[in-house]
Amino acid sequence: MEFLVPDVPLLKIFSFLDAFSLLQASQVNRCWNRVAENDQLWRNLCLRKWSFCNFSLCLGSQSWKQFFLKQTRLEYRMASVKPEDFIFKEASGNLGILGPMAYLSGHGHPMGGQEKSVVCTVSSKHMLYAWDVQEGTMIWSSPVQQSSIMRLATLPQMHLAFTADLEGTVKVWNCQDEDALATLTMPRACFSLEICLTNDGPFLMVGNSEGDIYTLTVPELRGVSKVSAFKYSVDLLHCSPNKKWIFASGTHQNILPVVFLTESLLKPSEGKSPLSLSIPFSSCCRACWAPRRTSRVTVMHRRGSFKKTGFTTFELMAERTGDRADIQAHQIATFLLPLHMESPIWMGVGDGNMIVFESGPSLFLFTISGHLLQRFEDHQRTIGNLWVDSVHVLTTSMDDSLHLYTWEEEGRYPYLRSCCHLEHLGSDPAPSCYVSKAICDDMSIVCVVSRIRESSILVMYSLHM
Repeated sequence: MEFLVPDVPLLKIFSFLDAFSLLQASQVNRCWNRVAENDQLWRNLCLRKWSFCNFSLCLGSQSWKQFFLKQTRLEYRMASVKPEDFIFKEASGNLGILGPMAYLSGHGHPMGGQEKSVVCTVSSKHMLYAWDVQEGTMIWSSPVQQSSIMRLATLPQMHLAFTADLEGTVKVWNCQDEDALATLTMPRACFSLEICLTNDGPFLMVGNSEGDIYTLTVPELRGVSKVSAFKYSVDLLHCSPNKKWIFASGTHQNILPVVFLTESLLKPSEGKSPLSLSIPFSSCCRACWAPRRTSRVTVMHRRGSFKKTGFTTFELMAERTGDRADIQAHQIATFLLPLHMESPIWMGVGDGNMIVFESGPSLFLFTISGHLLQRFEDHQRTIGNLWVDSVHVLTTSMDDSLHLYTWEEEGRYPYLRSCCHLEHLGSDPAPSCYVSKAICDDMSIVCVVSRIRESSILVMYSLHM
Protein backbone atom coordinates (compact mmCIF):
# COMPACT_ATOMS: atom_id res chain seq x y z
CA MET A 1 0.00 0.00 0.00
CA GLU A 2 2.91 2.40 0.56
CA PHE A 3 3.52 2.31 -3.21
CA LEU A 4 -0.15 2.66 -4.14
CA VAL A 5 -0.99 5.58 -1.83
CA PRO A 6 1.21 8.70 -2.21
CA ASP A 7 1.84 11.05 0.71
CA VAL A 8 -0.74 13.73 -0.20
CA PRO A 9 -3.84 11.50 -0.37
CA LEU A 10 -2.54 9.45 2.58
CA LEU A 11 -2.29 12.65 4.62
CA LYS A 12 -5.88 13.47 3.68
CA ILE A 13 -7.06 10.01 4.75
CA PHE A 14 -5.18 10.25 8.05
CA SER A 15 -6.85 13.62 8.76
CA PHE A 16 -10.13 11.74 9.45
CA LEU A 17 -8.57 9.53 12.15
CA ASP A 18 -8.72 10.00 15.89
CA ALA A 19 -5.51 9.97 17.92
CA PHE A 20 -5.62 6.26 18.77
CA SER A 21 -6.17 5.25 15.14
CA LEU A 22 -3.41 7.59 13.99
CA LEU A 23 -0.99 6.00 16.44
CA GLN A 24 -1.98 2.58 15.14
CA ALA A 25 -1.48 3.67 11.53
CA SER A 26 2.00 4.95 12.38
CA GLN A 27 3.07 1.37 13.21
CA VAL A 28 2.23 -0.12 9.79
CA ASN A 29 5.48 0.80 8.02
CA ARG A 30 8.04 3.59 7.69
CA CYS A 31 6.08 5.48 5.06
CA TRP A 32 2.90 5.52 7.15
CA ASN A 33 4.89 6.42 10.26
CA ARG A 34 6.43 9.43 8.52
CA VAL A 35 3.04 10.71 7.32
CA ALA A 36 1.36 10.02 10.69
CA GLU A 37 4.00 12.20 12.40
CA ASN A 38 2.90 15.22 10.37
CA ASP A 39 2.61 18.18 12.73
CA GLN A 40 -0.53 19.50 11.04
CA LEU A 41 -2.42 16.27 11.80
CA TRP A 42 -1.64 16.56 15.51
CA ARG A 43 -2.31 20.29 15.55
CA ASN A 44 -5.78 19.62 14.12
CA LEU A 45 -6.40 16.98 16.80
CA CYS A 46 -5.41 19.54 19.47
CA LEU A 47 -7.70 22.18 17.98
CA ARG A 48 -10.53 19.68 17.83
CA LYS A 49 -10.14 18.70 21.47
CA TRP A 50 -9.02 21.87 23.30
CA SER A 51 -10.28 25.33 22.56
CA PHE A 52 -7.20 26.95 24.14
CA CYS A 53 -4.73 25.30 21.71
CA ASN A 54 -4.89 28.04 19.10
CA PHE A 55 -1.28 29.13 18.92
CA SER A 56 2.24 27.78 19.15
CA LEU A 57 2.60 29.84 22.35
CA CYS A 58 1.03 26.82 24.08
CA LEU A 59 3.74 24.48 22.86
CA GLY A 60 7.07 25.77 24.11
CA SER A 61 9.64 23.41 22.61
CA GLN A 62 7.17 20.54 22.19
CA SER A 63 5.75 19.24 18.93
CA TRP A 64 1.95 19.16 18.55
CA LYS A 65 2.04 15.37 18.97
CA GLN A 66 4.02 15.63 22.21
CA PHE A 67 1.64 18.29 23.47
CA PHE A 68 -1.41 16.17 22.60
CA LEU A 69 -0.10 13.02 24.29
CA LYS A 70 1.07 14.91 27.36
CA GLN A 71 -2.24 16.75 27.81
CA THR A 72 -4.18 13.52 27.32
CA ARG A 73 -2.15 11.79 30.02
CA LEU A 74 -2.76 14.69 32.42
CA GLU A 75 -6.49 14.66 31.71
CA TYR A 76 -6.71 10.89 32.18
CA ARG A 77 -4.96 11.18 35.51
CA MET A 78 -7.30 13.95 36.69
CA ALA A 79 -10.33 11.93 35.53
CA SER A 80 -9.27 8.96 37.67
CA VAL A 81 -8.06 10.97 40.67
CA LYS A 82 -8.88 10.14 44.29
CA PRO A 83 -8.77 12.56 47.26
CA GLU A 84 -5.57 10.96 48.55
CA ASP A 85 -3.82 11.73 45.23
CA PHE A 86 -3.79 15.45 46.03
CA ILE A 87 -1.25 17.47 47.96
CA PHE A 88 -3.17 19.92 50.12
CA LYS A 89 -2.01 23.50 50.71
CA GLU A 90 -3.83 26.35 52.42
CA ALA A 91 -3.08 30.07 52.42
CA SER A 92 -4.69 32.23 55.09
CA GLY A 93 -3.98 35.35 57.07
CA ASN A 94 -4.69 38.97 56.29
CA LEU A 95 -5.70 38.40 52.66
CA GLY A 96 -9.00 40.25 52.65
CA ILE A 97 -12.03 38.80 50.90
CA LEU A 98 -10.82 37.07 47.74
CA GLY A 99 -12.99 37.74 44.70
CA PRO A 100 -12.44 36.81 41.03
CA MET A 101 -9.65 34.34 40.28
CA ALA A 102 -8.14 32.84 37.13
CA TYR A 103 -5.18 30.71 36.10
CA LEU A 104 -2.13 32.68 34.98
CA SER A 105 -0.40 29.50 33.85
CA GLY A 106 -1.40 25.87 33.94
CA HIS A 107 -2.82 23.17 31.67
CA GLY A 108 0.72 21.84 31.44
CA HIS A 109 2.21 25.12 30.18
CA PRO A 110 5.86 25.42 31.25
CA MET A 111 6.91 28.27 33.49
CA GLY A 112 10.52 28.91 34.38
CA GLY A 113 11.53 25.50 33.05
CA GLN A 114 9.03 23.72 35.27
CA GLU A 115 5.39 22.87 35.01
CA LYS A 116 3.52 24.94 37.52
CA SER A 117 -0.03 26.07 38.08
CA VAL A 118 -0.10 29.77 38.90
CA VAL A 119 -3.41 31.35 39.85
CA CYS A 120 -4.32 35.03 40.27
CA THR A 121 -6.80 36.25 42.86
CA VAL A 122 -8.32 39.67 43.50
CA SER A 123 -8.55 40.88 47.11
CA SER A 124 -10.89 43.31 48.82
CA LYS A 125 -7.69 45.03 49.97
CA HIS A 126 -7.46 46.54 46.46
CA MET A 127 -4.65 44.15 45.50
CA LEU A 128 -3.95 41.41 42.96
CA TYR A 129 -2.14 38.27 44.14
CA ALA A 130 -0.35 35.48 42.24
CA TRP A 131 0.05 32.04 43.83
CA ASP A 132 2.21 29.00 43.12
CA VAL A 133 -0.41 26.28 43.57
CA GLN A 134 2.04 23.38 43.92
CA GLU A 135 3.98 25.18 46.66
CA GLY A 136 0.93 26.85 48.19
CA THR A 137 2.74 30.18 48.40
CA MET A 138 2.12 33.74 47.23
CA ILE A 139 4.78 34.59 44.63
CA TRP A 140 3.73 38.16 43.82
CA SER A 141 1.35 40.91 44.90
CA SER A 142 0.50 44.22 43.29
CA PRO A 143 0.73 47.55 45.08
CA VAL A 144 -2.48 48.65 46.78
CA GLN A 145 -4.76 50.19 44.14
CA GLN A 146 -6.79 53.36 44.62
CA SER A 147 -10.09 51.60 44.02
CA SER A 148 -11.60 48.12 44.41
CA ILE A 149 -10.63 45.70 41.63
CA MET A 150 -13.90 44.41 40.17
CA ARG A 151 -12.88 42.39 37.10
CA LEU A 152 -10.03 39.99 36.29
CA ALA A 153 -8.97 38.25 33.09
CA THR A 154 -5.77 36.35 32.26
CA LEU A 155 -3.82 35.35 29.17
CA PRO A 156 -1.84 32.26 30.26
CA GLN A 157 -0.07 31.95 26.89
CA MET A 158 1.67 35.29 27.59
CA HIS A 159 1.60 35.14 31.40
CA LEU A 160 -0.44 38.35 31.64
CA ALA A 161 -3.26 39.43 33.96
CA PHE A 162 -5.78 42.22 33.30
CA THR A 163 -7.73 44.10 35.96
CA ALA A 164 -10.47 46.73 35.95
CA ASP A 165 -11.35 48.68 39.08
CA LEU A 166 -14.47 50.46 40.27
CA GLU A 167 -13.36 53.77 38.77
CA GLY A 168 -12.78 52.33 35.30
CA THR A 169 -8.98 51.97 35.42
CA VAL A 170 -7.76 49.02 33.30
CA LYS A 171 -4.26 47.63 33.92
CA VAL A 172 -2.03 44.91 32.45
CA TRP A 173 0.28 43.00 34.81
CA ASN A 174 3.03 40.45 34.20
CA CYS A 175 2.78 39.42 37.88
CA GLN A 176 6.53 39.82 38.32
CA ASP A 177 7.22 43.56 38.31
CA GLU A 178 5.79 46.00 40.83
CA ASP A 179 4.30 48.35 38.25
CA ALA A 180 1.68 47.52 35.64
CA LEU A 181 2.86 47.14 32.05
CA ALA A 182 0.14 49.52 30.88
CA THR A 183 -2.69 51.57 32.37
CA LEU A 184 -5.78 53.04 30.74
CA THR A 185 -8.44 55.10 32.49
CA MET A 186 -11.86 54.54 30.94
CA PRO A 187 -14.61 57.20 31.08
CA ARG A 188 -17.03 54.78 32.82
CA ALA A 189 -16.87 51.82 35.19
CA CYS A 190 -15.98 48.49 33.53
CA PHE A 191 -18.47 45.67 33.90
CA SER A 192 -16.84 42.97 31.74
CA LEU A 193 -13.42 41.92 30.39
CA GLU A 194 -12.66 39.37 27.68
CA ILE A 195 -9.38 38.34 26.07
CA CYS A 196 -9.42 37.49 22.38
CA LEU A 197 -6.25 35.75 21.11
CA THR A 198 -6.36 35.96 17.30
CA ASN A 199 -4.02 35.37 14.38
CA ASP A 200 -3.29 39.11 14.49
CA GLY A 201 -2.31 38.92 18.15
CA PRO A 202 -4.14 39.33 21.47
CA PHE A 203 -6.82 41.96 22.10
CA LEU A 204 -8.74 42.98 25.21
CA MET A 205 -12.48 43.65 25.02
CA VAL A 206 -13.92 45.93 27.73
CA GLY A 207 -17.65 46.48 28.36
CA ASN A 208 -18.66 49.45 30.49
CA SER A 209 -21.64 50.73 32.48
CA GLU A 210 -22.97 52.82 29.57
CA GLY A 211 -23.24 49.94 27.10
CA ASP A 212 -19.99 50.67 25.22
CA ILE A 213 -17.54 47.98 24.08
CA TYR A 214 -13.89 48.95 23.64
CA THR A 215 -11.32 46.86 21.77
CA LEU A 216 -7.73 47.42 22.96
CA THR A 217 -4.32 46.12 21.91
CA VAL A 218 -2.32 43.93 24.31
CA PRO A 219 -0.22 44.75 26.21
CA GLU A 220 -0.20 48.45 25.20
CA LEU A 221 -3.96 49.06 25.74
CA ARG A 222 -4.17 51.23 22.66
CA GLY A 223 -7.68 51.81 21.36
CA VAL A 224 -8.68 49.88 18.24
CA SER A 225 -12.43 50.45 18.16
CA LYS A 226 -15.40 51.54 20.23
CA VAL A 227 -19.01 50.55 19.65
CA SER A 228 -22.12 51.65 21.54
CA ALA A 229 -23.96 48.37 21.91
CA PHE A 230 -26.64 49.02 24.55
CA LYS A 231 -28.29 51.68 26.68
CA TYR A 232 -27.39 49.71 29.78
CA SER A 233 -24.25 48.02 31.12
CA VAL A 234 -22.40 45.30 29.19
CA ASP A 235 -22.41 42.50 31.77
CA LEU A 236 -21.45 39.60 29.49
CA LEU A 237 -18.65 39.42 26.92
CA HIS A 238 -17.69 36.03 25.49
CA CYS A 239 -15.35 35.28 22.61
CA SER A 240 -16.06 32.11 20.62
CA PRO A 241 -13.39 29.35 20.71
CA ASN A 242 -12.32 30.09 17.12
CA LYS A 243 -12.28 33.85 17.90
CA LYS A 244 -14.65 34.57 15.03
CA TRP A 245 -17.54 35.87 17.17
CA ILE A 246 -18.05 38.10 20.20
CA PHE A 247 -21.24 37.60 22.24
CA ALA A 248 -22.28 40.69 24.21
CA SER A 249 -25.23 41.24 26.50
CA GLY A 250 -26.47 42.86 29.66
CA THR A 251 -28.69 41.34 32.31
CA HIS A 252 -31.24 44.18 32.07
CA GLN A 253 -34.64 42.86 30.97
CA ASN A 254 -34.85 45.26 28.01
CA ILE A 255 -31.54 44.27 26.44
CA LEU A 256 -31.34 41.94 23.45
CA PRO A 257 -27.96 40.15 23.19
CA VAL A 258 -25.77 41.05 20.21
CA VAL A 259 -23.23 38.93 18.34
CA PHE A 260 -20.38 40.76 16.60
CA LEU A 261 -18.09 39.49 13.88
CA THR A 262 -14.73 39.83 15.66
CA GLU A 263 -12.95 40.97 12.53
CA SER A 264 -15.19 44.02 12.28
CA LEU A 265 -14.18 45.08 15.81
CA LEU A 266 -10.47 44.47 15.22
CA LYS A 267 -10.37 46.15 11.80
CA PRO A 268 -13.07 48.83 11.89
CA SER A 269 -14.03 50.62 8.66
CA GLU A 270 -14.40 54.38 8.88
CA GLY A 271 -18.02 55.42 8.73
CA LYS A 272 -19.30 51.85 9.03
CA SER A 273 -20.77 50.11 12.06
CA PRO A 274 -19.26 46.76 13.08
CA LEU A 275 -21.05 43.76 11.60
CA SER A 276 -23.49 42.46 14.23
CA LEU A 277 -26.81 40.73 14.81
CA SER A 278 -29.29 40.96 17.70
CA ILE A 279 -30.46 37.71 19.29
CA PRO A 280 -34.25 37.88 19.92
CA PHE A 281 -34.21 36.87 23.60
CA SER A 282 -34.25 39.46 26.38
CA SER A 283 -33.45 38.92 30.07
CA CYS A 284 -30.29 36.97 29.23
CA CYS A 285 -28.45 35.92 32.38
CA ARG A 286 -25.76 33.53 31.03
CA ALA A 287 -24.32 32.46 27.69
CA CYS A 288 -21.77 29.82 26.64
CA TRP A 289 -20.07 28.95 23.38
CA ALA A 290 -19.78 25.27 22.54
CA PRO A 291 -16.06 24.38 22.74
CA ARG A 292 -16.14 22.09 19.69
CA ARG A 293 -18.97 23.70 17.70
CA THR A 294 -17.32 27.05 17.30
CA SER A 295 -20.34 28.93 15.88
CA ARG A 296 -22.86 27.55 18.38
CA VAL A 297 -23.93 29.56 21.42
CA THR A 298 -26.44 28.67 24.15
CA VAL A 299 -28.22 31.44 26.06
CA MET A 300 -29.88 31.07 29.48
CA HIS A 301 -32.77 33.51 29.98
CA ARG A 302 -35.71 34.21 32.29
CA ARG A 303 -39.10 34.76 30.70
CA GLY A 304 -42.66 35.59 31.67
CA SER A 305 -44.21 36.85 34.88
CA PHE A 306 -43.05 33.69 36.72
CA LYS A 307 -39.48 34.20 35.47
CA LYS A 308 -39.26 30.74 33.95
CA THR A 309 -35.71 29.76 33.11
CA GLY A 310 -35.13 28.72 29.52
CA PHE A 311 -32.23 27.74 27.30
CA THR A 312 -32.01 28.57 23.60
CA THR A 313 -29.24 27.48 21.25
CA PHE A 314 -28.25 29.29 18.06
CA GLU A 315 -26.00 28.42 15.13
CA LEU A 316 -24.32 31.46 13.57
CA MET A 317 -23.27 31.97 9.97
CA ALA A 318 -21.53 34.81 8.13
CA GLU A 319 -22.21 35.02 4.42
CA ARG A 320 -20.25 37.27 2.08
CA THR A 321 -21.52 38.63 -1.20
CA GLY A 322 -18.80 40.68 -2.81
CA ASP A 323 -17.81 43.37 -0.30
CA ARG A 324 -20.93 42.84 1.77
CA ALA A 325 -21.28 40.41 4.67
CA ASP A 326 -24.37 39.34 6.59
CA ILE A 327 -24.75 37.45 9.87
CA GLN A 328 -27.51 34.92 10.35
CA ALA A 329 -28.51 33.20 13.60
CA HIS A 330 -30.51 29.98 13.26
CA GLN A 331 -32.36 28.83 16.37
CA ILE A 332 -31.74 25.10 16.53
CA ALA A 333 -33.22 24.25 19.94
CA THR A 334 -35.03 25.77 22.92
CA PHE A 335 -36.78 24.61 26.10
CA LEU A 336 -38.08 25.90 29.44
CA LEU A 337 -37.44 24.31 32.81
CA PRO A 338 -40.52 23.16 34.74
CA LEU A 339 -41.87 25.63 37.29
CA HIS A 340 -41.20 23.31 40.23
CA MET A 341 -37.45 23.28 39.47
CA GLU A 342 -35.39 25.88 41.31
CA SER A 343 -33.95 28.36 38.82
CA PRO A 344 -30.23 27.84 38.20
CA ILE A 345 -27.67 30.62 38.46
CA TRP A 346 -24.80 28.94 36.61
CA MET A 347 -24.53 26.95 33.40
CA GLY A 348 -22.02 25.40 31.01
CA VAL A 349 -22.07 23.43 27.77
CA GLY A 350 -20.43 20.24 26.59
CA ASP A 351 -19.96 19.32 22.94
CA GLY A 352 -22.65 21.72 21.73
CA ASN A 353 -25.56 19.36 22.29
CA MET A 354 -25.54 19.26 26.10
CA ILE A 355 -26.15 21.83 28.85
CA VAL A 356 -25.07 21.42 32.47
CA PHE A 357 -26.50 23.53 35.30
CA GLU A 358 -27.17 23.41 39.03
CA SER A 359 -30.53 23.49 40.77
CA GLY A 360 -30.55 23.32 44.56
CA PRO A 361 -28.11 20.59 45.67
CA SER A 362 -28.33 18.74 42.32
CA LEU A 363 -26.39 18.97 39.08
CA PHE A 364 -28.36 18.37 35.87
CA LEU A 365 -27.30 17.49 32.35
CA PHE A 366 -29.85 18.16 29.59
CA THR A 367 -29.75 18.05 25.82
CA ILE A 368 -30.19 21.41 24.13
CA SER A 369 -33.73 20.25 23.27
CA GLY A 370 -34.69 19.69 26.92
CA HIS A 371 -34.18 15.93 27.37
CA LEU A 372 -32.79 15.00 30.80
CA LEU A 373 -29.63 12.91 30.43
CA GLN A 374 -28.15 12.75 33.92
CA ARG A 375 -28.79 14.00 37.44
CA PHE A 376 -26.09 14.05 40.12
CA GLU A 377 -26.76 14.38 43.84
CA ASP A 378 -23.25 14.57 45.26
CA HIS A 379 -23.91 17.50 47.63
CA GLN A 380 -26.08 17.70 50.73
CA ARG A 381 -26.69 21.44 50.50
CA THR A 382 -27.27 23.94 47.70
CA ILE A 383 -24.63 24.17 44.98
CA GLY A 384 -23.37 27.73 45.21
CA ASN A 385 -20.94 27.79 42.31
CA LEU A 386 -20.43 25.91 39.04
CA TRP A 387 -17.29 26.13 36.90
CA VAL A 388 -17.10 24.53 33.44
CA ASP A 389 -14.47 24.25 30.73
CA SER A 390 -14.08 21.91 27.75
CA VAL A 391 -12.70 19.11 29.98
CA HIS A 392 -13.86 19.64 33.58
CA VAL A 393 -16.97 20.52 35.58
CA LEU A 394 -16.55 21.68 39.18
CA THR A 395 -19.29 22.24 41.76
CA THR A 396 -18.93 23.79 45.20
CA SER A 397 -21.63 23.63 47.84
CA MET A 398 -22.75 25.65 50.84
CA ASP A 399 -21.47 22.76 53.01
CA ASP A 400 -17.90 23.51 51.77
CA SER A 401 -17.61 20.38 49.69
CA LEU A 402 -16.36 20.24 46.13
CA HIS A 403 -17.04 17.70 43.38
CA LEU A 404 -15.08 17.15 40.18
CA TYR A 405 -16.59 15.78 36.97
CA THR A 406 -15.10 15.33 33.50
CA TRP A 407 -16.72 15.33 30.08
CA GLU A 408 -16.56 12.05 28.19
CA GLU A 409 -14.95 12.27 24.76
CA GLU A 410 -16.92 12.29 21.53
CA GLY A 411 -20.26 12.40 23.34
CA ARG A 412 -19.98 8.86 24.70
CA TYR A 413 -22.13 7.73 27.64
CA PRO A 414 -21.85 8.56 30.50
CA TYR A 415 -21.63 12.03 29.01
CA LEU A 416 -20.44 13.50 32.29
CA ARG A 417 -18.35 11.31 34.58
CA SER A 418 -18.28 11.79 38.36
CA CYS A 419 -14.61 11.71 39.44
CA CYS A 420 -13.81 12.94 42.92
CA HIS A 421 -15.47 14.46 46.01
CA LEU A 422 -13.56 16.65 48.47
CA GLU A 423 -15.25 17.28 51.83
CA HIS A 424 -14.83 20.29 54.11
CA LEU A 425 -12.51 22.43 52.02
CA GLY A 426 -9.65 23.62 54.15
CA SER A 427 -8.52 22.68 57.65
CA ASP A 428 -11.20 24.62 59.56
CA PRO A 429 -14.53 22.73 59.80
CA ALA A 430 -16.51 25.94 60.43
CA PRO A 431 -19.02 26.75 57.65
CA SER A 432 -18.40 29.54 55.12
CA CYS A 433 -19.93 32.99 55.37
CA TYR A 434 -19.74 33.30 51.57
CA VAL A 435 -20.21 30.82 48.77
CA SER A 436 -17.04 28.94 47.92
CA LYS A 437 -15.85 29.06 44.32
CA ALA A 438 -13.36 26.86 42.56
CA ILE A 439 -11.41 26.51 39.31
CA CYS A 440 -9.08 23.78 38.05
CA ASP A 441 -6.61 22.77 35.37
CA ASP A 442 -5.13 19.34 34.61
CA MET A 443 -2.81 19.44 37.61
CA SER A 444 -4.67 21.26 40.37
CA ILE A 445 -7.88 22.55 41.95
CA VAL A 446 -8.05 25.95 43.66
CA CYS A 447 -10.92 27.05 45.89
CA VAL A 448 -11.71 30.27 47.74
CA VAL A 449 -13.44 29.83 51.10
CA SER A 450 -14.58 32.72 53.32
CA ARG A 451 -15.33 31.70 56.90
CA ILE A 452 -15.17 35.15 58.43
CA ARG A 453 -16.53 38.34 56.90
CA GLU A 454 -13.17 40.13 56.75
CA SER A 455 -10.93 37.52 55.14
CA SER A 456 -10.79 34.44 52.90
CA ILE A 457 -8.53 31.45 52.69
CA LEU A 458 -7.20 29.94 49.49
CA VAL A 459 -7.35 26.15 49.38
CA MET A 460 -5.03 24.54 46.82
CA TYR A 461 -4.97 20.90 45.75
CA SER A 462 -2.23 19.71 43.39
CA LEU A 463 -1.58 16.24 42.02
CA HIS A 464 1.50 14.26 43.05
CA MET A 465 3.61 14.66 39.89
